[in-house]
Amino acid sequence: TQRRKTKKHKTEREREREGELERLIMESVEANFPVRHRKFSLECKGNKTEIVICSYEDHILVIATQIGAMGTILHARKEEGMSVEPTFSVSVIFGKRDEPMLIATARRLIDHISSYVPSKPLVLSLGLKDHSSETLKEIVAAVIENRL
Repeated sequence: TQRRKTKKHKTEREREREGELERLIMESVEANFPVRHRKFSLECKGNKTEIVICSYEDHILVIATQIGAMGTILHARKEEGMSVEPTFSVSVIFGKRDEPMLIATARRLIDHISSYVPSKPLVLSLGLKDHSSETLKEIVAAVIENRL
């Protein structure tokens, strides 16, 4: 009987530990999920523009859409090097490759983001009806103003 009590007591301790471990895991998951994000909208030259900024553990995601869809997706990151002036790499993952203003927008955003979180690359989605420099400048300003 003594052995059974010890075994039963041990099992209760193990259950307590497992419960504590599960509670800690859930707290960790809840702290990191859902992803930290900010969502807002603005008018750009008469077009309602919805913007979502998400901060993942390893990337920043910015979605700006006037069409309700993802649009052109770009990847931008700060190049690590010995240079005094930072350099940035921007590439179009898919979408419009012949729009230099979209690349300039990604470059401007990663330049700003890297001053706050130097190791996080940017994934930028631009689903826009209007690709004018005025609209893109408004989007950049709004993202910078509403950073996470």
